[in-house]
Amino acid sequence: MFIFANLIEAIAGILNLVITLYIWAVIIRAILSWVNADPYNPIVRFLVTITEPALYRIRQFLPPMGGLDLSPLVLILVLYFLQSFLVRTLHDLASVMR
Repeated sequence: MFIFANLIEAIAGILNLVITLYIWAVIIRAILSWVNADPYNPIVRFLVTITEPALYRIRQFLPPMGGLDLSPLVLILVLYFLQSFLVRTLHDLASVMR
């Protein structure tokens, strides 16, 4: 039973790290959109590639705001919710199993 609890604890830690890194990728992408970065830069292309699928889905549900894109803010809020709910739930589940 301890092995399974440790596995869940490790999954929670990795999930926490992945969500944190993705939040930073969204923040950096939003900042780069303000400064009009070179779209052919490999770093910019990587950030667009990993964040655009989620941002595109959110944009489909948001009404037009006159050029103001709130999808990064909504995505960050969703990611913070997942981080605080899902990761904490996995940590609690692992502690109960011990």
